[in-house]
Amino acid sequence: MTTAHTSTDRTPIPWWACEPRRLHRDHEEITTRFPGLSWSDEGAGSWEGKLPRWPFDRPEPEHLAEWIGAEGLLLRMEHSQAYPMVAPRLLPLDPLPEPYEWTQHRWHVNGDATLCLLRDDIWTGRESVVDLLLKAAAWRVEYALMKAGVIEQMSANGIVDDHCFDHFLAQPPPPPNDAEHSDQAPVGLDRPAC
Repeated sequence: MTTAHTSTDRTPIPWWACEPRRLHRDHEEITTRFPGLSWSDEGAGSWEGKLPRWPFDRPEPEHLAEWIGAEGLLLRMEHSQAYPMVAPRLLPLDPLPEPYEWTQHRWHVNGDATLCLLRDDIWTGRESVVDLLLKAAAWRVEYALMKAGVIEQMSANGIVDDHCFDHFLAQPPPPPNDAEHSDQAPVGLDRPAC
């Protein structure tokens, strides 16, 4: 007589057991480009740590450290068991966006506080997560410009390859604005989140 298996008899198989080459590829690419991130195999796996302040292929603007500090974005990149077919979630930990920023497209933050980095791009599962991490580093810089009121919304293409905001970073940031910060987006900029 055979016994039926129940769902409690099954041990979940982590995605990397089915995709060991992808795990190896991610480890090589991430540790080479972002040595400040550490891997955890808890749950479906995650990477956590600090991104470099300016990991882009052009010179760092002169006053960047005055805008964002000495270090880059602290984040956690969380995988699901559907990875690599489903993109990982990137959660900024420092700075953590304000709750009112979570649902306004202009901040490039989703309603769960994760970064919206694939607005017009399609994730097929073949892309490198390094591209997402570069976009997250760029998000940190644009976030500082948004908080200072220098720009009204983040760029559509991001600053990874686009130097459109570099001129702001070549100057010191403006003095802090003592006015109350509004929880509302300017008229016309409060489109749905990513």
